[in-house]
Amino acid sequence: MRRLALVATLLSLAAPAAAEAHPLGNFTVNRYAAVQLSGGGVYVHYVLDVAEIPTFQEGDRLRRADFAETIARGLVLRVDGAPATLRVVRHEIVERPGAGGLPTLRFEAVLTLARPLASGDGGQRTLVVRDTNFAGRIGWREVVARADEGARIRSASVPPESRSDALRAYPKELLQSPLDVGSARISFVPGAGPGTPPALDTARATEEGRGRGGFEALIAQGDLSLGVVLVSLAVAMFWGAAHALTPGHGKAIVAGYLVGTRGKARHAFLLGGIVTVTHTAGVFALGLVTLLLSRFIVPERLYPWLTVASGVLVIAVGASVLVQRLRHRGAHGHGHGHDHDHHHDHGGKDEEQGVRGLLGVGIAAGLLPCPSALVVLLSAIALHRVGFGLALIVAFSAGLALTVSSIGLVAVLARKAFGRLRLDGPVFRALPALSALVILAVGIAITVNSLPEVL
Repeated sequence: MRRLALVATLLSLAAPAAAEAHPLGNFTVNRYAAVQLSGGGVYVHYVLDVAEIPTFQEGDRLRRADFAETIARGLVLRVDGAPATLRVVRHEIVERPGAGGLPTLRFEAVLTLARPLASGDGGQRTLVVRDTNFAGRIGWREVVARADEGARIRSASVPPESRSDALRAYPKELLQSPLDVGSARISFVPGAGPGTPPALDTARATEEGRGRGGFEALIAQGDLSLGVVLVSLAVAMFWGAAHALTPGHGKAIVAGYLVGTRGKARHAFLLGGIVTVTHTAGVFALGLVTLLLSRFIVPERLYPWLTVASGVLVIAVGASVLVQRLRHRGAHGHGHGHDHDHHHDHGGKDEEQGVRGLLGVGIAAGLLPCPSALVVLLSAIALHRVGFGLALIVAFSAGLALTVSSIGLVAVLARKAFGRLRLDGPVFRALPALSALVILAVGIAITVNSLPEVL
């Protein structure tokens, strides 16, 4: 009975749920700075919302007692053109459960000027603030400016209200293009007295928490009996198959390639095997970067380069298929007999090009590792379940490959079905070349869209 309950729990993880525990992704370090002009005082309420992977990488540093001073040094301030430094008034850090049993962290601090504003004649002052903390990490960045207790803001380059409720609730319409504001210029008139520093509110953020993703939660199962492991692998395959249906992973490229090269069913399954190996190797490689080279390479910065590499591969495959199709059409123009000899003369070369093309398409389709799979790998290391984690990742990759192979198989069968209809029109004869042009166009689009992120 207990085993049935555990299996039912695992199957429930295959139901639709948030694939990532953090709404902005497992790689993000999200920053928020609220400049509070209160009376004659200048305060900054600073918040970090750190997702699973950077918490895994830098959690020890974030938990250190002197980390708040590091944050204060990362906020560059100028008051009336002169540099100003901040000191820590108070700070707190809380840990929340994230995907795959990995924690996420929320850090909050209240900072103020190390040297209070000199009393003036009540005239206008200028404050410029720039946030340089975690400059190399992706994520939400937000700055707001408020005033109370007699202080007045004359003009500000940032709004008074937070779009994210101080990193507690990110607007759904901005999840794909997060806010990226890291500086502010404020003209204000200070009030009298020291003012009141803003309050920390980590308790409310802790109460809200976040749900666990379906695939990532598999690694944190308490019981690893044989039945639970087998069902976990089946659920991981389901998540991989579902992930392959999301944008990307070369579905159009695979279909176009198999049509353009007159591929067979075995080629579709071979593509699936290449995708499985490539995706699994990519997760392991990115995991090694995260564990061993994170001081030198921020892992999420590798994704744009991998996208460029994938696009270049697709361009090469598309160009190769197009040349091959044009050459075959030219051979048909010289007559059947010559085409027969031509086929025997170049059959080995065509087969070699076909193998290279399959490798190129398979690598392009599996080159971008899923962040969820990386979370599972890191969770497996943290929970000392490396073998189980690797098996889940292989199953996830196999599910992804199964979807890709199925799409390729449908393309092959559809081409054969149309072939039996003996459609000899120019459009049908041009279909392989058109498929090659589609591959080429997709590759160019992938490369052009990803180049701005690496330049």
